[in-house]
Amino acid sequence: MTTVTGVSREGRGRAWGSVPEELSARVPAEQRGPGRERDSVRLLVSRGTEVSHHAFVELPRLLKAGDLLVVNTSATLAAAVDGRVGRARVVVHFSTRGDDGRWAVELREPDGRGTTRARAGGPAGTEVSLPGDGRLVLEEPLAPPGRRLWWGRVAGVDVLGLLRGHGRPIRYAYTDRDQPLSVYQTVFALPSDDGAGSAEMPSAARPFTARLVAELVSRGVQFAPVVLHTGVASAEAHEPPYPERYEVPEVSARLINAARAGGGRIVAVGTTAVRAVESAAGEDGLVRAAKGWTGLVVTPERGVRAVDGLLTGLHEPEASHLLMLEAVAGGAAVDRGYAEALRRRYLWHEFGDVHLLLPGIHPGNGPHSEHC
Repeated sequence: MTTVTGVSREGRGRAWGSVPEELSARVPAEQRGPGRERDSVRLLVSRGTEVSHHAFVELPRLLKAGDLLVVNTSATLAAAVDGRVGRARVVVHFSTRGDDGRWAVELREPDGRGTTRARAGGPAGTEVSLPGDGRLVLEEPLAPPGRRLWWGRVAGVDVLGLLRGHGRPIRYAYTDRDQPLSVYQTVFALPSDDGAGSAEMPSAARPFTARLVAELVSRGVQFAPVVLHTGVASAEAHEPPYPERYEVPEVSARLINAARAGGGRIVAVGTTAVRAVESAAGEDGLVRAAKGWTGLVVTPERGVRAVDGLLTGLHEPEASHLLMLEAVAGGAAVDRGYAEALRRRYLWHEFGDVHLLLPGIHPGNGPHSEHC
């Protein structure tokens, strides 16, 4: 095994540096060649001081009977809608619906390539014309003094109907082309009773297929569904997450607690699942049914109470999500894993490869396909 050395940080800087543009996953795995499917991505595994490399289809051999995967069942919305501010074209990203009927929104500028670039929102009173004689009026920043996300009120149209009729999935410049909404739905996605969903895909679960889920279940791995409707992260901002709606059902809380009591590992599929579960976990580590809004930011200082492992995509060095990874696995393991991901040219972003962080080697795990 080759040890990755020289990993150090100043503040929150990352010694493994920036991610080369060519490592952005530009299309989904199933569009990269004949015979490819969603699960045709690579899986980097970090366990304590060890890093190993696998195909995602090997996941069932890396878990054990009694382990439990927490999955986010939030469906992805077609949250990007064209609009105009005066004569200027804009794209509105609908992020989160508030309890008062307003929406947190991000305004962006078309860049001429089918994607968008950042644009400061505001000032208060800015009016955006929407399809179908809709009108959005910006009222106040979501988190002053920030200028990216604003609370706005929509008149003249039903927003969820607007998204169904005129929306498309949010897309950033590192992707090659627009994709149908189905490409942004995970195998776990379920429509909610009120039509709510996620502005951006809970993408850590994207590589799962029905066949792989069935194999995991046949090997004794359990699943616990939770909901966290994700807002707009924005490719450039790298901000801590804003408050988001979540729910941990009673049955899932019981499954998590029982699995942990039986010696199983609780592995969250995605940072959204971590946020939901940890928002429902008490200081005693027990998870209780909960729902509402969570503003929890999981950091190494706060730590995790209920989650043992995390399956997640690969994040930019400035991303606040990396603090959550450190809370789960420790900073050294995260830095070591990312250095290896760069060295082995893993792919980043929502269509890219995935990273499994586990709490050290467990006797009985399946054989490694390759070690560093």
